[in-house]
Amino acid sequence: MPNLDRLAREGVKLEAHYVHPMCSPTRAALMSGRYASRFGVTAAQSPRALPYDTVTLASGLKSAGYDTALIGKWHLGSKTEWGPQKYGFDFSYGSLAGGVGPLDHRYKEGEFSVTWHRNGKLVEEEGHVTDLIAREAVQWIDQRSQKPFFLYVPFTAIHVPIVEAEKWQQANKHHTAPGKRLRAACSTHMDDAIGQVLAALDRKKLRENTLVLFLSDNGAHAPQANQGGAYPGDYGSLKVGNNNLPLRDHKTTVYEGGIRTPGVANWPGKLKPAELHQPLHAVDWLPTLFRLAGVKALPNKPDGFDIWPQLADPSMKTEPRTIYSAGTRFRTAALRHGDWKLVITKAEGNKEAKEELFNLAEDIGESKNLAVQKPEILAELKRRLDLISKSDNDSVVKE
Repeated sequence: MPNLDRLAREGVKLEAHYVHPMCSPTRAALMSGRYASRFGVTAAQSPRALPYDTVTLASGLKSAGYDTALIGKWHLGSKTEWGPQKYGFDFSYGSLAGGVGPLDHRYKEGEFSVTWHRNGKLVEEEGHVTDLIAREAVQWIDQRSQKPFFLYVPFTAIHVPIVEAEKWQQANKHHTAPGKRLRAACSTHMDDAIGQVLAALDRKKLRENTLVLFLSDNGAHAPQANQGGAYPGDYGSLKVGNNNLPLRDHKTTVYEGGIRTPGVANWPGKLKPAELHQPLHAVDWLPTLFRLAGVKALPNKPDGFDIWPQLADPSMKTEPRTIYSAGTRFRTAALRHGDWKLVITKAEGNKEAKEELFNLAEDIGESKNLAVQKPEILAELKRRLDLISKSDNDSVVKE
């Protein structure tokens, strides 16, 4: 993937960037600067996720004079009246719900299946979802003046279901397994779209003054993940999931494979090529971008920190920080402090409650549960978990 590879090679690689284990929670955290569980959001959801008075990345930057746009996947409220315009975006286009069929642009069967929109009005269009998102993003950039802007481009790729043209499949013919080749083709297609967006910035001579972030919303699907699932249409039964080795497990879990994802921050002339190994979280981007843009007001009870100093100097030493993630329906929870990580699993059905303690510096794959051997560290992380989780559900949307 030449465009992503170049962004990574010339930017700051975020080697310990944490998110939540599913898409809607991570998006809520990114938009609000708060852990998604504060809003009761722990899984992909179509009901409205954020109260209307939530300070968001878009509303804060808009208050500082930025043009704002979301082009791609929203999934923080799948009705038109819950869309991005309610949360500070001047322009929006794409899926109000989650991932969609690449050609019919339909979400899963049910109330929110018809979801493709422009500025809150449902529309029908032809074309591959990745191409449409790239086209719209390029057109929006081409219309820019010298006014600052915030453009959020959440591609649906590489979410299922996947359909890719022969040229993207041929670019990955070295993968002999059909499912693996299809997933790789989807990645190659997305990389090409990212290249188009970067080229548009270059044409407008905006690249030197633009911070580009590439982030993910959760770890990969499990290897046995099927192609189509609950989406309308027949997509076959190819296995298009992946492993997250050396990290443990996958999307929907609070092990590292579910919540630790690749990331890149790239800003020519401002950020030098480097690797940043300090733990970060999606909640950090709101306070970081607000400071860079001169936004004065932070949201109530932010969980994120301004991480610009670490981005600018990845070698600087910082105090250990605590990072938290609630799993689906609060059945699990994870807390990292320094090199230590606690995973709590509640009793459910035939499953017993479980406490796991890992030293990530020595065991990145979370294979050795040290809860019995390190009772003092276990107790300290449990204390921190109790303290940090007390604010969960304090801003739940009440319709």
